Amino acid sequence: MSAKGFCAFRSNFWISVFVLFFSLVPVGCGSGTTGGNSNAPTWQYAALGDSLAAGALAQEGYVPRYATYVNTDTGSNVTTLNLGIPGWHSGDLLNALQNDPIVRNQVSGAEIVTWDISGKDLANAHDSFVQKTCGGTDNQDCLRTAVATFQTNWDAIVVELLKLRIPSKTILRTMDIYNPYVAADAASGIFATIEPYLDQVNSHIQANAQANGIPVAAVHLAFNGAAGTLDPIAAGLIASDGFHPNDVGHKAIADQLRTLAYGPLH
Repeated sequence: MSAKGFCAFRSNFWISVFVLFFSLVPVGCGSGTTGGNSNAPTWQYAALGDSLAAGALAQEGYVPRYATYVNTDTGSNVTTLNLGIPGWHSGDLLNALQNDPIVRNQVSGAEIVTWDISGKDLANAHDSFVQKTCGGTDNQDCLRTAVATFQTNWDAIVVELLKLRIPSKTILRTMDIYNPYVAADAASGIFATIEPYLDQVNSHIQANAQANGIPVAAVHLAFNGAAGTLDPIAAGLIASDGFHPNDVGHKAIADQLRTLAYGPLH
């Protein structure tokens, strides 16, 4: 199967099979080794998340771009295994970290770990709200449920990650969430209703990460501006599907990760 086909169709089962038999030579979307300096250390990089980590609809996602930055800025070689799964919700990532021995092994052996999650959690609730099937007298029950479920899952995800890798020994990085629907929601008059739910998610990410010493890439700021009202589609950051980042958007994410530097390993 080609790397492109692998990106489009891989699943938990195929990741497990792939890692088991080909862990010495990772191949896939953003997987492989960056740098070839025999005199430099080689850092293992495990990238976790959803279609954002997988680099859907981009020629080069943020994961390989970030690996290149690490190599360029530190001189260390970087061997990447991209475990991003399109369509994953926060519960899927939590389940993998708790129960998948392959994923747990890859994270425990990595000097670099990044993760993104929750875009799909909120997108599904957003769609239900727009379709007026969200529930409740105000048509917002699914939004409240999505935020509460995400917060619970996020806290548990961090717990699992910190069992496997602690920040004082790892380049452990995450990011907050951008809003791809700014223009459409503003045009339909629902932006002021929807945005506070995204703000709750991002505030929770920031608070939890700060409490655990995990730097957070400011993706929402890069895509939506300080006020959250910047349309990332008009800014040229979103692919043709109106949701995923294009190559410019992925570079913006990698750039935000790069600003966090590389402590404690460098």
